[in-house]
Amino acid sequence: MGNLGFTEIMIILLVVLLVFGAKRLPEIGASMGKGIREFKKSISDAGEAVTQLPDDRNAPPRSIDAPPQSTPTGGEPKRLSQ
Repeated sequence: MGNLGFTEIMIILLVVLLVFGAKRLPEIGASMGKGIREFKKSISDAGEAVTQLPDDRNAPPRSIDAPPQSTPTGGEPKRLSQ
């Protein structure tokens, strides 16, 4: 597949204009711009979240990292169905 020349681009734009109409093209362009902006923002936010150090190193452990809690001794285990 080769490079697109001026005539090919003009034909594509003409087909897009005929398919969507002159009134819809600005709306489509605006929504595509918003989508690209949101995508770039989310990518940069994710990159910052990965590279950023935690603020508080003395924070309590997460529930995954916390030591297991002792289970009550004695008695019968709880039944889910009867």
